Amino acid sequence: MHPEYQRFKGDPVIWGISFSLAIISILAVYSATSSLAYRQMQGNTEYYLVKHSLLMLVSLGAMWATHQIDYRYYAGLSKLALWVSVPLLLLTWRYGVTLNEASRWLTIPVINKAFQPSDLAQLALIATLANMLAKRQRNIHEFQDTIVPMLVWCGVICGLIALTNLSAALLLFLTCMLLMYIGRVPLQYLLWVGLTGLLAGGIALSLGQRGGTALSRLKSFTHAELPFQTEQAYIAIATGGVYGKGPGNSQQINFLPHPYSDFIYAILVEEYGLLGGTAVLLLYLQQINRGKRNVSPEHRTYGGLLAAGLSFSLVLQAMVNMGVAVGLGPVTGLPLTFVSMGGTSL
Repeated sequence: MHPEYQRFKGDPVIWGISFSLAIISILAVYSATSSLAYRQMQGNTEYYLVKHSLLMLVSLGAMWATHQIDYRYYAGLSKLALWVSVPLLLLTWRYGVTLNEASRWLTIPVINKAFQPSDLAQLALIATLANMLAKRQRNIHEFQDTIVPMLVWCGVICGLIALTNLSAALLLFLTCMLLMYIGRVPLQYLLWVGLTGLLAGGIALSLGQRGGTALSRLKSFTHAELPFQTEQAYIAIATGGVYGKGPGNSQQINFLPHPYSDFIYAILVEEYGLLGGTAVLLLYLQQINRGKRNVSPEHRTYGGLLAAGLSFSLVLQAMVNMGVAVGLGPVTGLPLTFVSMGGTSL
């Protein structure tokens, strides 16, 4: 096959991973929402299945549509999206839809649907940072002209996201650090980036909505205090065993808070066992491996950095979600990438 045609068609392994996760998501969300739908939708247990399946189809359609556009166009669009994201994040902080003591959503007029501006800001920052790094490879050691603009954008966007979602901001900041390391930013400059992140995080903790909750969860984790949702996730995973209870046979969906989003991995392991949980983990590891393959001399710098940044963002979030479910970290509220129920996140 001609190389140009191969690039146009994309990576079949990544497409395969996406479709596999989509199928897993539909099955898991249907199981995790069945009792909720029965209670809230007058016995219509298929309500969330239909809704989530339609959202998944729209998401796959959006994936196909963005794939048809030359990735170089996203360099300019991402900068515009960053400027749009700043006022949207401020509006969300002050006037957004509040859920679980945090306002992370804005309602779109006319269609009356909520979306998270932080998701747009994350994509825009990664794409802009990849473009900045690609353009400045020859001047990567010039602090004022090269590093300062990156410092400013990382600090502003991550700081604004942290006002309402500290865990998402920390994950985005880590992704940016990894991207700059791959982009050959000197280690002494990465230290400045880290200090900027600490400053932005400190301001967000003092001014934001979730500072107290974040500190409380961190304290519980360090003192080995088991929150209710973590305890229920442990039960789901422990009773799943090696082979699982089978699709639709989860018991913990009746006790575990948000089994269709934050703790969907625990339900997956309960129903599909250790083998199913490992298979999902391997899909994400293969995803980051395929994204990393693009960072090579034969690929264009911007394309390689963009692929790496997006791969890190998707997979790191999934790793954090799975780590929380098995007790490797404090509760964060981050969904499992492309599996948890949700609109904007998909």
